[in-house]
Amino acid sequence: MSSDKIIQVTDADFDEKVLKSDLPVLVDFWAAWCGPCRAIAPVIDQLAQEYDGKVIIAKMNVDENPATPGRFGIRAIPTLILFKDGKVVEQITGAVGKTVIENALSKVSK
Repeated sequence: MSSDKIIQVTDADFDEKVLKSDLPVLVDFWAAWCGPCRAIAPVIDQLAQEYDGKVIIAKMNVDENPATPGRFGIRAIPTLILFKDGKVVEQITGAVGKTVIENALSKVSK
């Protein structure tokens, strides 16, 4: 179950919701068939609650939205990309632990 703090982004609204956001945005690029994607989903949900108001947590289904992952050279999922002021700050590939993601988020959240 996805947290109500997580937004869904698509190819159509990615620039508006992510690149033009006033807050940093962590985008989880995933797919329904991806086991490691499902494995880190609870961690992403927790972080969405903990960083509410500081960082926007977004998910993008790569099967439904192929253009944006292509733009950012995503070759494996799950891939998490942290954006601030429209720029990539950090990219994490694979099912990593919460601490790894928190370390990235600490660079952009106050």
